Parts: sequence; structure tokens; C-alpha cells
Amino acid sequence: MKYSVLILTCLMLSISYVNTSGQVEKDKGIFVEPKKGFYDEIKQAVKEYNNPEKKEKKQFRVDMSNLDAPKSIDEFTRYWYNDPVSQGQTGTCWSFSTTSFFESEVYRQQHKKVKLSEIFTVYWEYVEKAKGFVKERGNSLFDEGSEANAVKRIYKMYGAVPEESYGRMLPDQKFPDHSLMIKEMRTYLNNVKETNAWDEEEVVRVIKSILNHYLGVPPAQVTVEGKTYTPKEYLSDYLKLNPDDYVDVLSYMQKPY
Repeated sequence: MKYSVLILTCLMLSISYVNTSGQVEKDKGIFVEPKKGFYDEIKQAVKEYNNPEKKEKKQFRVDMSNLDAPKSIDEFTRYWYNDPVSQGQTGTCWSFSTTSFFESEVYRQQHKKVKLSEIFTVYWEYVEKAKGFVKERGNSLFDEGSEANAVKRIYKMYGAVPEESYGRMLPDQKFPDHSLMIKEMRTYLNNVKETNAWDEEEVVRVIKSILNHYLGVPPAQVTVEGKTYTPKEYLSDYLKLNPDDYVDVLSYMQKPY
């Protein structure tokens, strides 16, 4: 008890005192910039010891300085294309690159400069992957990434929309990021597999709810130049693209050339 009284007395003395005029004045606190002390020096030394400076890495590349190769893009015949856009932190290169190709195809055939939604295709590819996951009882891969041929496959099934109708990012995003979204979907599907909850309709419903949260709800209709289209009508009637007009060629090391 004596110790408690002594500590309390010290605390009271530390926050107030009596000046020469007999008035009680309280201590004041101010914010100051922190200064590095000896403990900071200790932490830095420990960090440097545990993480020694790595040696500079070198890359091995083919020396093409003696090749008679083009030195500038100005040496090529160029055709119209949209400026490249960032896919951010998403495994969607397959959709971005192939969508760009089809944009140029629309211009080549229709002389229309369009910007198509890459993420509309990505949305429905995830839905189709979820259906495949259920059908194959979890033996198919559900993850980011796909192939160029997925774009024309999704076009045939769901159509296409302009990017202004279904953009790459939600408000306030600087770059697309699907890391939390794919983690949430994988966690859910792993639980489906562990519990044998193979209800395709329910699985698709939940996957769509996750996609809707992170990407937004894809439009059922779009209005372009005063006319309303479904995504399939926009593809066939406005873009006049027929996915069956295109053939995909892939070359794998595990198959004969």
C-alpha cells in the first residue's frame, strides 16, 4: 500500500506544480519529430546482419547487335489499335491482348474505333471455370489466367460490351487488383470440395456474388449511338464480329510441332 501511495504522489507531482505566486500550473505536452536513438542503431545493425546486401544479379541475353533487324517501329506498316492499358495486379493478360486484337478487327472491317470491356469477358470466364470445377468435382484448376481462345468462346456464349459499360476498375482504384477476389473464390470452392457441396446452381450464385462485389454487376443491355443492344446483339449487330471466323493456333513443348 505504501508503494502505491508513493507512485501516485510522484505521478501527481509530474503533471502539476505550484509556481512562485502560489498558483497551480499543469505540465503541457507538444508533438515533436521523433529522433533516432541508440535502440534504432541496434535495430539497423541487426537488420543488416540478418539481411546482408545481395550481389547484383546479371541477366543472360542474346547479343543481337550484329543482326540486320528493324531498329524502329517506323520501319513497319502500321494499322490502327487502341493504346495499351494496364491490367494491374490481375491474371488477365489473355483477355487484354485478345480484346485488343478484336478491337483492331472491328476497325479493319467496320472502320469503327471501339474500346471493349476486357473484364466483362473475365467475369464470365470465372463463372464458366466454377461450373467446370463442380462438373469435375474439384479436379479442374480454378485460378487466374486463361488462353486467348477463351475470349472468342465467351463472346459466343455471352457477347461483348463497351468498356464504358463495364470498366476495369471500381471507383477510387488506380490499378485493377483481383488478389482478394481470387483468394475469396478459391477459399469458397475449396470448402465446396471438402464438404461435397456440389450444387452447381448454388456455387454459381455464390461465385457471382463475389464477382459482383469486386467487379460490379455486368450489364444485361448497353446503349450505343442511341440504340439498345444485349451483349450478344452488340457483338453481332454493332461490332459484326463472328467468333467462328477466327482460328486459334497454339504451340506447346509437350506436343509435336
